[in-house]
Amino acid sequence: MAVLASSDLARATRRPIVSNGVDAHLTTLIGANRYATAPDAPPPPGPEAVYPMAFLVEQPPGSVVATHFHEANQFQVVVAGTGHLGSHPIAPVAVHYSNAFSAYGPIAAGPEGLHYLTLRNGYDRGARYLPAARPELRGVRRRFRDAFSDPTPIAATPPEAATAEPLLPTAPDGMGAWRHRLPPGATATGPDPASGDGQFWVVTAGSLQGPDGAPLPPLSCAFVGPEEPPFVATAGAEGLEVVVVQYPRGRDHLAAEAAT
Repeated sequence: MAVLASSDLARATRRPIVSNGVDAHLTTLIGANRYATAPDAPPPPGPEAVYPMAFLVEQPPGSVVATHFHEANQFQVVVAGTGHLGSHPIAPVAVHYSNAFSAYGPIAAGPEGLHYLTLRNGYDRGARYLPAARPELRGVRRRFRDAFSDPTPIAATPPEAATAEPLLPTAPDGMGAWRHRLPPGATATGPDPASGDGQFWVVTAGSLQGPDGAPLPPLSCAFVGPEEPPFVATAGAEGLEVVVVQYPRGRDHLAAEAAT
């Protein structure tokens, strides 16, 4: 069953953090992270396990997070503000993908600050900043990969008919990103999860109808594992705009025997 998280309920987890010397705020939606781990939580899973992590980062105006890498495959979805990721200008709704151990950045927030959802399908201990963490890359099985979409503004009103558009072209290994816009009550069916290694669905406008009938507002999300049936999203009374991201099959950073 898909894992759903309401941004309304997650708001209680919002907390100040300091990362790479930057004062920011983090709101946890799905999974544990280095800023939100229960004292009695079980040990984190190994890198071969599917483990969804989703949290919102609010980076303050003018701040810069240094170039870094992670130990898990990752998407970032920009939902507010402006800035640059490396040389790429970013604003809502831009999508960035990076393979595990693929360094990216710096992330520079503009005058309005920069808010983005960080989405992973495997456990990660947190950012490893360069150049200090460069020795950690020695001997690591990895393949550099990143991808960017252009910003595509959130629509002010719901469409009269359902629309779908690619944000990142679908790669042969299933990695891709799409956006669906739906009028009230309409539905959209996602790609077969078996074609990738997990999907996140991120509400960027309107609402997603939850299984209990309660609407999931903007910044809510759902994780669909690779063994699940295709996810069907139903728009709430305000319509729905939702971004879907899918991870590539396989994990380049694992030894062949661990990835099977």
